[in-house]
Amino acid sequence: MGLALNKEDRANLIQELMHEVTGLGPLEPLLKDDTINDILVNGPQQIFIERDGKLLVSDITFKDEKHLLRIIDKIVSAVGRRVDESNPYVDARLADGSRFNAMVPPIAVDGSLVSIRKFKKEKLGIDDLVRSGAFTEEMAVYLQAAVSTRLNIIVSGGTGSGKTTTLNALSSFIDNSERILTIEDTAELQLQQTHVGRMESRPPNVEGKGAVTQRDCLRNALRMRPDRIIVGETRGEEVIDMLQAMNTGHDGSMTTIHANSARDACSRLENMIAMAGIEMPIKAVRAQIASAVNLVVQASRLQDGSRRMVSITEITGMEGDVITMQDIFTYRQEGFDEEGRILGRFIPTGFIPKFYEELRRRGMEVDMGIFRE
Repeated sequence: MGLALNKEDRANLIQELMHEVTGLGPLEPLLKDDTINDILVNGPQQIFIERDGKLLVSDITFKDEKHLLRIIDKIVSAVGRRVDESNPYVDARLADGSRFNAMVPPIAVDGSLVSIRKFKKEKLGIDDLVRSGAFTEEMAVYLQAAVSTRLNIIVSGGTGSGKTTTLNALSSFIDNSERILTIEDTAELQLQQTHVGRMESRPPNVEGKGAVTQRDCLRNALRMRPDRIIVGETRGEEVIDMLQAMNTGHDGSMTTIHANSARDACSRLENMIAMAGIEMPIKAVRAQIASAVNLVVQASRLQDGSRRMVSITEITGMEGDVITMQDIFTYRQEGFDEEGRILGRFIPTGFIPKFYEELRRRGMEVDMGIFRE
């Protein structure tokens, strides 16, 4: 017996079939929605999306676990990977550059877990971030001077705090004549300069061979005459090569790190060095960090979903066994408005950075007013 469909139902059915055959099934409309940043699947019947920093339940579902597994398999097989009971988790990159991670049963107890961090096609520049309230024009002036004078910068923050966006924006201050090499697990940086060499690490194949780590890429990058090295995220033993590069003439290098404050970022660097199996006295490790890193920019996602650079901190050296640091700008929360959005302001601490004093000694024009409230 035939089923009569009206024009709208027929169009929807054709659209669904097209998504199944040529796309990623129910995920396709979510991937095409530019207002969505993250897609989080908790089994076939529950899909969350992140929009404007807030998690919302989507009304889209999969038919069943088999349907979800079929879409996962479609994604991973396209990049030469596989996921099954013997290899229950996988990282991959979608055709549009989005980051994809999946974990399947039996490790995922209530159905396969999928997370997709969507690739931003439009790069936010410094002006866009100032307009959105992520930081102020005075902070932008300071950061431009810091990048131009080749300070080594770490962008620190939690998941979804805007670290990569901030790193992208900072990179816009690099002179077009410089040779930049970028190293990432997933290619997300969108540098606009002419002379950019991009590298992406590679996981092992099905036989567990063929892996190319960020550390492998970084070691090779040092032989490629870079003016600057930008590592998308430092999370493992590549930290050793990164710090050595910063200490041996590759000034102006940048990276991001998962940490909740500038002090935490330095502790994370210490922990990564320890986990890499390098046996050094803690004072020597901290001295290496203090001499390599000049500036920590702390990005944060606040309770209302907004993203702010909550502090810019200069590492000033060592006192005994302790790395000394000084905030240049901080963000002070001052309550909420009627719609629950956080109210606050950025405050200069009054501390004059060392490199600004050096610029002034050289006779260069610098605006010291940005450090006064």
